[in-house]
Amino acid sequence: MVEIRNPHFNLEQICQSGQCFRMKPINEIQDENVFLKDSRYEVIAGDQYLEMAQKGEYCRFFCSQVEFDSFWKGYFDLEQDYGMYIRRISPRDTYLLNAAAFGLGIRILRQDLWEMIVSFLISQQNNIIRIRRCIDNICKTYGEKMNTPCGAVYYGFPTPQALAELTDDALMACNLGYRSKYVVQAARRVVSGEMNLEEIRGMSYEKAKAELLKMFGVGEKVADCICLFALHHLEAFPVDTHISQALQAHYKRGFPKKRYKGCQGVLQQYIFYYELKSISK
Repeated sequence: MVEIRNPHFNLEQICQSGQCFRMKPINEIQDENVFLKDSRYEVIAGDQYLEMAQKGEYCRFFCSQVEFDSFWKGYFDLEQDYGMYIRRISPRDTYLLNAAAFGLGIRILRQDLWEMIVSFLISQQNNIIRIRRCIDNICKTYGEKMNTPCGAVYYGFPTPQALAELTDDALMACNLGYRSKYVVQAARRVVSGEMNLEEIRGMSYEKAKAELLKMFGVGEKVADCICLFALHHLEAFPVDTHISQALQAHYKRGFPKKRYKGCQGVLQQYIFYYELKSISK
């Protein structure tokens, strides 16, 4: 087990921030004297599984120090000071200050490129609950069956090879609807070598986005989501319905991206979460 203290790390906020669809709360309690029942979460990243529990600024990761250092520390971007991003916010921008304070514990996860391509192809015209269900369905159907340290079953994320031989509409059985063909054709492009994921990982934001836009079903918003949540290009600023509404209400001249160069995507997440939770109240 590894324990950290970080004022800018909140499992609930990360789980609900719309960037990670294989993270969810669980009910088991590791230590009833320290951690609350609703503070325990699990996350599956590719074929990796982790359980965590949090109270206040303290979070426990139920894995070895080696596993934490080699994978999860980087996955949660824990070596970066997110307070630095918040301190850059203009004191005159009350809206953004409030959004950042509200989503103080959100971080930009360093997720797998292939998993994010599939996840955000599925995300189009969809809500977070349905996206989670679709991804769960394709993982159970086409992912590798695995076991947690306690023996519970989970499924790894399906590889491009596992999906490339399917017919265009095969994933409709997993509730993907018209998005089925987007995912299957993306898998074919990767397997055929037409799209090289390793090369994309090494590209600048502009070049990576241009390459992603060549994919069937990928538009500006999806490309920016992939750039932000998989490639960690923090200058990416995805605009969906929630962000569009915020821009119209608070940034009629457009979001000041030049002022916040290098952390626009972090601030986008604060705005997205703030709008999402405000609407849900």
